[in-house]
Amino acid sequence: MPTLSDKGISMPESPIRKLVPYAEEANKQGKTVYYLNIGQPDIKTPTMALDAVKIHSLDILAYSRSEGSEDYRKKIAYYYAKNDIHVTHNDIIVTTGGSEALLFAFGSIMDADDEIIIPEPFYANYNGFSIASDVKVVPVISKIENNFALPPIEEFEKLITKKTKAILICNPGNPTGYLYSKDEINKLAAIVKKHDIFLIADEVYREFVYDDITHYSILQVPGLEDHAVVIDSVSKRYSMCGARIGYLVSKNKKFIQTALKFAQARLSPPTLAQIASEAALETPDSYFEEVRSEYVKRRNLLIEELEKIDGVKVAKPNGAFYCIAELPIKNADDFARWLLEKFDHNNNTVMVAPAAGFYSTPGVGLNQIRIAYVLNEESLRVAVSVIAEALKVYKD
Repeated sequence: MPTLSDKGISMPESPIRKLVPYAEEANKQGKTVYYLNIGQPDIKTPTMALDAVKIHSLDILAYSRSEGSEDYRKKIAYYYAKNDIHVTHNDIIVTTGGSEALLFAFGSIMDADDEIIIPEPFYANYNGFSIASDVKVVPVISKIENNFALPPIEEFEKLITKKTKAILICNPGNPTGYLYSKDEINKLAAIVKKHDIFLIADEVYREFVYDDITHYSILQVPGLEDHAVVIDSVSKRYSMCGARIGYLVSKNKKFIQTALKFAQARLSPPTLAQIASEAALETPDSYFEEVRSEYVKRRNLLIEELEKIDGVKVAKPNGAFYCIAELPIKNADDFARWLLEKFDHNNNTVMVAPAAGFYSTPGVGLNQIRIAYVLNEESLRVAVSVIAEALKVYKD
């Protein structure tokens, strides 16, 4: 039999999606499954985005420019300007989701065996993207005991070697909801300038910041133009996960020119999805105010209910719509599968994401789960009650 690549064999399964067959089987058995595993909001997509696709006047569904249509990129630049981020359309490449933006960034910045420093736990696909790019992840560990706050910024500098090409952060964070302060961003900026490396910020949850805190982008840091690369996406902002439209944003012209070659190699981002995403930029601020208010209510309810369960620790997020909970068990993979295969409470069960897949350090996060609070309050209350009842009878 032909052999497969080491890269393919090493590619990790998604902790978010790998339990899908078990959830499907639970559904076939007549159980109601509450999906807390994936960041698929139940918030409605803005009507103008859907209508733009319905009423388009295209005669031919043609390629767009590799970097995305010029009109769309100009409107994206205007969106950023409203958020006190000043870039031009030439600083933007439209990608097939934030995932492709990350792959283009990795490909443009790093060669095989180069290193990237990432605070963990981090978005699980960073592991996959790193393996696909033959890049080594060097983790900076944060802990649930202090709400996943970053260790002293100096800890990053200790990890920098000759092979270090970038530091990658997610702000606000997936899976923790951690929000970087302006001071932390400025300290990271000073480190990357000192060592002449890149600072990549995944800012796809920019709109979802709570408790009267303001999001601070790396593109707002003076003097960081040559070092700053932002990953962005319409998926969560407008509840358009299926559009698969993202952005790569940087004022570093050489970086953008290099990333464009990767964009040309895959031809162009999807045309209809760009039409929908361009229309979504007309979404009124009131939409985000309502969505933020809804997520704050969901977050507060989730944290309150989880804290009632004996032995459960939970970190309170300041952004995004995820939290990490530590359970009084040994292995969350086994628990998550058991929930779907063998447990129900009033014919209800829950799908969660085991958190070990959000770490690169072996053996860390084994008793943690990530919960996406993308369901309405009533559903969240039921889902947490299922977890509470399950923990009463579960045997490791």
